[in-house]
Amino acid sequence: MHIPDGFIDGKTAVTAAALAAAGVGLALRQVRKKLPPRRVPLLGLAAAFLFAAQMVNFPVAGGTSGHLVGGVLIAALLGPGAAIVVLTTVLIVQCFLFADGGVLALGANIFNMAILGAAGGYALYRLVCHWLPGPRGQVTAIVFASWCSTVVASISCAGQLAWSGTVAWPAAFAAMASVHMLIGIGEGLISALVFIAIQRVRPDLASEMNAASQPRPLKEFVRYGLLAVLGLAVFVAPFACGWPDGLDAAAAKLGFDRKALQPVVSAPAPDYRVPGFHWPAGSTAVAGAAGALVVFGLALALGRTLVPEKEANTARGSSSHD
Repeated sequence: MHIPDGFIDGKTAVTAAALAAAGVGLALRQVRKKLPPRRVPLLGLAAAFLFAAQMVNFPVAGGTSGHLVGGVLIAALLGPGAAIVVLTTVLIVQCFLFADGGVLALGANIFNMAILGAAGGYALYRLVCHWLPGPRGQVTAIVFASWCSTVVASISCAGQLAWSGTVAWPAAFAAMASVHMLIGIGEGLISALVFIAIQRVRPDLASEMNAASQPRPLKEFVRYGLLAVLGLAVFVAPFACGWPDGLDAAAAKLGFDRKALQPVVSAPAPDYRVPGFHWPAGSTAVAGAAGALVVFGLALALGRTLVPEKEANTARGSSSHD
């Protein structure tokens, strides 16, 4: 669902960027106020995981593929503000290092996947959790909210295309919503499986609402988690489904794929391929591992900047030694 440059016009790009900037600003403020200092390393791990997971496209139907967005999953674990920050970090790195999503369309991509996908999906998640309390209710809520967030984000993307005059609204809505209803099933199932795994291994991390209860060391969890993410990027991502994703398939079907422009900023590893590598799988593996490490470092640095050092030191002194 990464919109390239050329698919939306100037007014749409500027409007979406303004809305995205406002949403990210609120998210940064929320993270600073509400994220427990000991959970800051999880921002980096979540960003690295989403980056690697988004490289793994899965087949849907009719030659179309999809990939995890993960906004609801991260929001359920760390809160909606943290999810927006994590997804924004991932989208920025994808855009500037790998030409995945246009620079001019970056605001629209952040609005669709981070603001609507994470924050909007989290609102549904909390609503379902209220109706269905308990661990099973959480899993049900993640599946439903993840599916809804994928479909809503695709409809927003269709609206941006229509407002730009790229394609008529009825055609854009039908093409985007229909395929993302299928992609959303994969989104919900993958999010639920990851959540269940975390719920069983580290129940204290399985809900952002339990952030202050029963603190346990996180360093070992983050280290092993990062190794698992690197394994995903190196051993799985190079062999992901090569079919076009939902937006690319809709663009080809409706005939506006030719509107895509060359990247405004030259990316060092476009299409997740490192220049000079003659082995495609190895090139993608190196790009994936490097990208995961970059987003891990950026999200971790941002989290440590947002959380005052004095507050972090106080938390370390009063709780366990992470």
